[in-house]
Amino acid sequence: MQPIEISPNIYWVGVNDRSTELFEGLWPIHSEGVSYNSYLIKDEKTALIDMSKESFTDDFVQQVSGLIDLSELDYIIVNHMEPDHSGVIMRIRELAPKAVFLGMGKAIAMMKDFYGLEENVQVVKHEETLSLGRYTLRFLFTPLVHWPETMMTYVEEEQLLFSCDGFGSYGSLDGKIFDDQNEDPEGYKKEALRYYTNIVAAYSKNVLRAAETLSAYPIKVIAPSHGLIWRKHLQDIVQLYDRWARGVSSPGVTVLYGTMYRNTERAMEQVLNTITDEGVPLEVFNVGTIHPSYILPSLWTKKGILVACPTYERAIFPAMHNMLHIAEIKNVKNKVAGYFGSYAWSGGAKAVFSEYAEKLNWSVVDATEFIGGPKEADIQNARAIAREVARQSKAE
Repeated sequence: MQPIEISPNIYWVGVNDRSTELFEGLWPIHSEGVSYNSYLIKDEKTALIDMSKESFTDDFVQQVSGLIDLSELDYIIVNHMEPDHSGVIMRIRELAPKAVFLGMGKAIAMMKDFYGLEENVQVVKHEETLSLGRYTLRFLFTPLVHWPETMMTYVEEEQLLFSCDGFGSYGSLDGKIFDDQNEDPEGYKKEALRYYTNIVAAYSKNVLRAAETLSAYPIKVIAPSHGLIWRKHLQDIVQLYDRWARGVSSPGVTVLYGTMYRNTERAMEQVLNTITDEGVPLEVFNVGTIHPSYILPSLWTKKGILVACPTYERAIFPAMHNMLHIAEIKNVKNKVAGYFGSYAWSGGAKAVFSEYAEKLNWSVVDATEFIGGPKEADIQNARAIAREVARQSKAE
């Protein structure tokens, strides 16, 4: 894609990544891709805001060089030091030797730690301003959204916020960079939620603090480091972020199941209509075959969680253990939950489930284990648990 002007003399100069399998080495994006958004301001002084991943160095340099001679660049604004934002930094240092890198104190320290950069760097402070001529930049410290050095940059005259990882999303930009050009808004919001739960959710308290900081500034455009630029329906993403950050749950049940020889799966299949009969939304995930990236959005937004899996060597089915561990890392808290599952000669999964439920402040309606294949009494017990989870999940 070519550079695109988003405000007078302010340009998107990002690149699309359609080849990376796992974002952060963890989260699948092989189908969706992702954009690394960078922005260039051409004023009396020129400023580059955020950069790109190292493997896209040549593409990124070509983008920016189409608008300016990099040797004349004055400032490089480092909102975030994560390598998908900063990976091109050494090449940019070579091509823009006089440019001053600006960032919060922790960002400047990370430049030395990551890249050995100590010259032409300058610490900025929260709410400090920088005049480029026509435009004034204000730097807003938003720590742990989602690294400790993260800041956002606000263009006062345009009421334009470069929001870094905040309000971002998975998904490459297919020739259209603005929200009002997007032909699948619900699909995009789904990817924004997946991005939030995968990347930002563990720091939701910090998201709320950042929102409080931003509330002092009128904003007409939100330009994140990944995904669409919001200029027409920006309240949509702001309201979604507020809801997600507050952990507001909607009525519904997420069923997480794992199975080795289908004993637990057979019981699980018998309880699904018990949940839908209560009139609540339902999503079912086989934790052995579906990546946690795609499960987290349902866990984050639905009130109820039903865990169904067998014991494995006196503990819980390993894929379920991994899913519950990730739920703990991401602070999937304050849910209503239940458990059932099969064992062969010794139980153990129930105890592991209970430990996670206690750590995450889940209200457990009941938990039960059965030996071998499910008998009618086992199925009735599982149905009773599912019914109660569904009923209690109706209330937000």
